[in-house]
Amino acid sequence: MRYLPLTEADRRSMLEAIGVPSVDALFRDVPEAARLSGPIEGLSNHMGELEVDRALSAMAGKNLPAGSVPSFLGAGAYRHHIPATVDHLVQRGEFLTAYTPYQPEVSQGTLQVLFEFQTQVSLLTGMDVANASMYDGATACAEAVMMANRVTRRKKAVLSGGLHPHYRDTTTTDARFIGFETVAMPPAPTGGEDLLAEVDGDTSCVVVQNPDVFGHVRDYTELGKECQAKGALLIVVVTEAVSLGLLTPPGAMGADIVAAEGQSLGNALNFGGPYVGLFAVKEKLVRQMPGRLCGQTVDADGRRGFVLTLSTREQHIRREKATSNICTNSGLCALAFSIHLSLLGEEGFARLAQINHAKAVQLADKLAAVKGVEIVNGSFFNEFTVKLPKPAADVVEALAQRGILGGVPASRLFGGGLDDLLIVAATETNTESDMDAFATALAEVL
Repeated sequence: MRYLPLTEADRRSMLEAIGVPSVDALFRDVPEAARLSGPIEGLSNHMGELEVDRALSAMAGKNLPAGSVPSFLGAGAYRHHIPATVDHLVQRGEFLTAYTPYQPEVSQGTLQVLFEFQTQVSLLTGMDVANASMYDGATACAEAVMMANRVTRRKKAVLSGGLHPHYRDTTTTDARFIGFETVAMPPAPTGGEDLLAEVDGDTSCVVVQNPDVFGHVRDYTELGKECQAKGALLIVVVTEAVSLGLLTPPGAMGADIVAAEGQSLGNALNFGGPYVGLFAVKEKLVRQMPGRLCGQTVDADGRRGFVLTLSTREQHIRREKATSNICTNSGLCALAFSIHLSLLGEEGFARLAQINHAKAVQLADKLAAVKGVEIVNGSFFNEFTVKLPKPAADVVEALAQRGILGGVPASRLFGGGLDDLLIVAATETNTESDMDAFATALAEVL
């Protein structure tokens, strides 16, 4: 029996009470193009539980999971080995069921975990202060731009063509509703963009990514100095946290704000989420930082304790004074991040980064030997872009038929114009036989 709690009369009464003519009117702010015009084709109107389980299992069976075949997917979500210890510890009841630490006297464990997480993020990014996590890297990027707007009292953000399109789109969506301007540079698969040419007296920040979405590793030190001279902030985005074990940290390049994705440490691909956003700033900007900041103090007896030092969110203060609409932190994902990083230690993390780079170099050499394949990058960490003699999307489909997940077509992220570019990632999970299978299959497809 289907459970339908509301009758048509109930619905009419509720709609009359709130003053709208129909249920559809409640969704008028959703663009027409994003709405379904009718029921989803091929789905039954109703099924029993057993039938639903069978139908969804059949759909899932059509997928090619990244863990079941050689996978070279990246572009913002990376497959790394996660020690079993991480899952074991995060599933302890004290962590799994912990809630918002409103009462510090009964939340010392949660607060200390977040404090340690902040310390780790500050060390990795080379920044003074980090918060107690954000939803994910893309929303952290948007929040960084809004923070820059508040700090500079300007309302224009310049977005690099090397910024991941999902991060760009999240930021421009916020801009549309909150009321600030974004200048999104065209895709820059080979670099060469002049970001400073777009910086003027209204510019609050310049947003760059390192390594960028095409895998290029860059030094933004001079850009940071130029931004500072023009009164704009430099925001550096990092989508691959493991790169921070080998590359110069954003703080050492003069970044004012770092917005990053922490998924690579402790968090599996998880079908795209939940993930954990990292957010770090210079100390002088801390009062404008969104989210929460956990701090260390002493109690009345002089014993070490932990508290929420800053909580400039709408649940704690008046809505108009809030620095963010981030309503929670990704606490369990942040914990997984911290546990994984603690297990690795400083030397282990650096070694993991070295292995990732070495794997990518090995893969690039093998692919470059395939006729018609050209490596676009001059430098990279564990991800790079290749130029193909055929549309990359078609090549990826053909590779999948051969049991190889061969990367992400740039056209899938940016649309048309970059049809021949394929973004490829290699991590510690890829074996030499995986790479040989990829190179062989690619040669066959081409």
